[in-house]
Amino acid sequence: MKLKNTNSVIKIVPLFLLTILGSCIEQVEISENITVKTFNYPVLKEKNDNPILRIQLDSEKEGVTVKTIQLNMGNTKPENLKNIRVYYTEKDSLFNEKVLYGASATIQKSSLINGNQNLQKGTNYFWVSYELADNVDLTDKVYANLDYVTIGEKKLGVSNNKETKALRLGVAVRQHWDDNVHTYRIPGLTTTKDGSLLAVYDVRRESGRDLQGHMDIGVSRSIDGGNSWEPMRIALDMGEWGGLPQKFNGVSDANILEDKNTGTIYLAGLWMHGVINADGVWQENLTEESDAWNHQWRTKGSQPGFGVKQTSQFLITKSTDDGRTWSEPINLTEMCKDPKWWLWAPAPGHGITLKDGTLVIPTQGRDENGLPFSNITYSKDGGESWKTSNPASHNTTECMAVELSNGHIMLNIRDNKNREDKSETNGRKIMITEDLGETWTEHPTSNGALIEPTCMASIHRHDYTDNQGASKSILVFSNPNSKYKRIKQTIKLSLDDGNTWPREYWMELDEGRGAGYSCITSIDNDHIGILYEGSQAHMTFQKININELIKKYD
Repeated sequence: MKLKNTNSVIKIVPLFLLTILGSCIEQVEISENITVKTFNYPVLKEKNDNPILRIQLDSEKEGVTVKTIQLNMGNTKPENLKNIRVYYTEKDSLFNEKVLYGASATIQKSSLINGNQNLQKGTNYFWVSYELADNVDLTDKVYANLDYVTIGEKKLGVSNNKETKALRLGVAVRQHWDDNVHTYRIPGLTTTKDGSLLAVYDVRRESGRDLQGHMDIGVSRSIDGGNSWEPMRIALDMGEWGGLPQKFNGVSDANILEDKNTGTIYLAGLWMHGVINADGVWQENLTEESDAWNHQWRTKGSQPGFGVKQTSQFLITKSTDDGRTWSEPINLTEMCKDPKWWLWAPAPGHGITLKDGTLVIPTQGRDENGLPFSNITYSKDGGESWKTSNPASHNTTECMAVELSNGHIMLNIRDNKNREDKSETNGRKIMITEDLGETWTEHPTSNGALIEPTCMASIHRHDYTDNQGASKSILVFSNPNSKYKRIKQTIKLSLDDGNTWPREYWMELDEGRGAGYSCITSIDNDHIGILYEGSQAHMTFQKININELIKKYD
């Protein structure tokens, strides 16, 4: 995968450095023609190559040979790495694996990589890559820096040779072409009563495009806190329903919810049967060769009413065995949708169980005028029946909910106005209800506190017990921390029920560009887990120690 270049480099000044290697003292010339850059990307299990460090060599002539690259591994635990590889990418500043310069499976404090690469005149790039061991602790970190390169008979190093930033570990839960699937998108994540993690996502088999298409809802399960994941299961698949090919029976946008009292797990998804064209007409006689396409959010791609040829359908399935198997889906469209609405759909991510046992799924739709809105759907009888609330806001879509300390529900919402608004009023729409969505009020932090590039985001309440035995609670939020692009995937904390989000409690996980969706869950008292669409894998999982975010034991 290609990585975004940045402008930040280590500035080099000419001088000489004495480097002690074992009992030998070697002269290393500090060269202004070498720069190094570490990127803040997650380092992932299940990937052979994770780009760690970029080395830029500027050569005044062609044919000069790089013979060795000496790396300083910092505080990296040798047992956490399976392999170090160095790639030569010629004049391309972005990472690729076309030309292997050298590799080593011997991991030491100083690791020497031998090779034989002639430089081109001008700028040349090398990339250091790590392959993680299978048994790494996901809360560990890895490091890398350049000691020197040997060019011809000269050893050349860099100035300001400080230890690089700590790089966090994770798991590539789903990647491009895993199980012959083109794209995985739209993460949801929850922790079950048995302590398992369930990750859900779109299985977009033939392309990365949204509905309509051949796509199902997949589930990955972990029973060891996210360190390893079982093979993918399919939870929602409408097959060739109604005699149409699978590419005209797609299911997308899963929301996962565990009933915290019973352990029953619900999974909602949006099913589209066939294609409704831009004029609101369902297309007849579709075959495998047909290329008809429209989106439920575009034009008149979903219409008022209940029928499968009128509107996209809201399906829900459940598991009573910790996510191993799933029931036949139940269609909630007629039960809950206002017949005037063009669309009613799950909002992806996870739902919540309120203190009184009410089950809440964040939802979204298009009203009688086709205008997008955000709301909630809830059950007060353990999932036997469901009711949809009034819209919380308009010109908004994907949302997630948390229960506040006073029992009110806070809805954190993607706001379409932010596509154009890059001012101080760019920010997530925040709405509050104390009556399950009969009425809504806007929160003081709305459209300002949490910036966004118009993208789905996650919010989650983490409850924990400190070392004094006191019960504590924080809100954890994640999204691309930018007004312009889906970059800088960042976790932010609030210690006061979402009234403030102090910068000291921010943690950037991935500076690169991904699709940007995310979902957070509590793994245990001390850890949260996040599943997100990162720059290094379609579905990236990371485990974060809460004590890194807030010194709760101080």
